[in-house]
Amino acid sequence: MTQASGTLSPHAIPPYAVQDDDLALLTDLYQLTMLQAYWGEGMRERATFSLFFRRLPETRRFMLACGQQHAAELATRLRFRAAHLADLAETGLFEDAFLEWLGDWRFTGDIWTLPEGSPVFENEPFMEVDAPIVEAQLLESLVMNLVQLETVIASKAVRVVLAADGRPVMDFGLRRMHGVDAAVRGVRAYRTAGLAGTSNVLGGLRHDLPLSGTMAHSYVLAHDDEEAAFRAFARRYPGTTLLVDTHDTPAGVRKVIALMDAEPGLRVGAVRLDSGDLGGLAREARALLDAAGHPEVKIVASSGLDEWQIAALVEAGAPIDGFGVGTEIGVSSDAPVIDLSYKLVEYAGTPRLKHSPGKVNLPCRKQLYRRHDAEGRFVSDIIALRDEPGIEGQALLRPLVRGGRLAAEEMALASEARERVADALGRLPEALRRLAPGPGDYPVTLSPALQRLREQG
Repeated sequence: MTQASGTLSPHAIPPYAVQDDDLALLTDLYQLTMLQAYWGEGMRERATFSLFFRRLPETRRFMLACGQQHAAELATRLRFRAAHLADLAETGLFEDAFLEWLGDWRFTGDIWTLPEGSPVFENEPFMEVDAPIVEAQLLESLVMNLVQLETVIASKAVRVVLAADGRPVMDFGLRRMHGVDAAVRGVRAYRTAGLAGTSNVLGGLRHDLPLSGTMAHSYVLAHDDEEAAFRAFARRYPGTTLLVDTHDTPAGVRKVIALMDAEPGLRVGAVRLDSGDLGGLAREARALLDAAGHPEVKIVASSGLDEWQIAALVEAGAPIDGFGVGTEIGVSSDAPVIDLSYKLVEYAGTPRLKHSPGKVNLPCRKQLYRRHDAEGRFVSDIIALRDEPGIEGQALLRPLVRGGRLAAEEMALASEARERVADALGRLPEALRRLAPGPGDYPVTLSPALQRLREQG
């Protein structure tokens, strides 16, 4: 095992989150040691690396591709600064001439990706990097980190959106997510998946997802009584949502009604239920509000919800108008990772194929085609060679980066990814929209030419 003796230069206060200027060092050590070996051997030929996963998690019928655009954008900006080179020199692993070369490193290749927000299935390439091997190799760790997180989070979030069946879902997950970087990037994935809002101020502002929030139990407890807390908050924030379960939910709803009746100009937009039998309490709250002449006040539910609980509430007809979901979309506890791989599939114009049992990959540069029926629904996918003629279907992989530069006409905005998800959900076979695993796996086949290459090994 290669070992380094140096450490990063000390900082008075180390930055908690990774800065964009340091992303070139956000890599595994063996990427850099391999780069030096390639450099020393004069290996500069063009390579293609393919990003895919071999198996869907047991609780997923599809994954929602997310993070590729982010990865492509960062690839074009990676630079090794003088301070980085000095830190690497201290490890004792790298030659001075290599570090000098590394100081001029730039990504000059092409990156083809599946549009963000597209459903993706087993073994399908949803990102391919074509570049000199000394460039494409370095991207592996960063690409996998970015795409892994955002795809996992978006795929969980879209299940919650499906379960809510048109009711808005808000992100309350900041405090439970695994670190500040994941919390901010997660909001990007939530926006793509179709969430209506987030409580995360930085994430929402950075990724253009509306900010949404209510109040905490601490605010109610800090006042002498619930009435005083509700009155002060509603006067300051007209149309706000009031948390009514600090002591007793039905009593809390009655106090909200009394407050609105006592001050006719005071508006309350919703009451929030955060504990107990949410379905039963929602029915009781709805009956109280309607009987008092306040059908306009909505009911929002939270309290450790996941897609299964939301689906059960919706199926039972609980009069809940929106959901706040935190931990489960923030950490995706039932499927926290995917078996993501970034594999060399072509070098110097020659197919490359890994033969390890259970880990055979598909060689060569590829294209992914999606077929539709007469109504526009997805029917099947075909994985083919990039330039293979005669393949029917919609070609999905698009060149986001050409010659090291972003292709402006191909760079989808986050809003387009969100719209793409909404469109794709309507085109998915009904079996794949169900939460529970079962029969009806989506057909993915290989083209004749790709199948022959794989068999030839």
